[in-house]
Amino acid sequence: MQVSVDRDRCCSSGMCVTNAPDIFDQDDRDSLVMLRQTSFRPEQFAALRLAAELCPGGAISVTEDAPES
Repeated sequence: MQVSVDRDRCCSSGMCVTNAPDIFDQDDRDSLVMLRQTSFRPEQFAALRLAAELCPGGAISVTEDAPES
C-alpha cells in the first residue's frame, strides 16, 4: 500500500491525526498534514483507508498494491 498527501489540498481538519495518529501528524508551523512514516504494516491499512475517506479536502491518496500472481 502506498500513501501520499497533497498539502495544497489539506484544510487542517485533523481527521487524519484523530483516526491514525501513528501515521499522520500536523505540521507545527501551518497545521498541514504530514506523514510520520513511509512504509505501512497490514494492520494499519484500515486506518489509512479511513483517514483518506474522511479527509474533507481529499488530501490523502491511498493506492493498493497489485495482487501478486
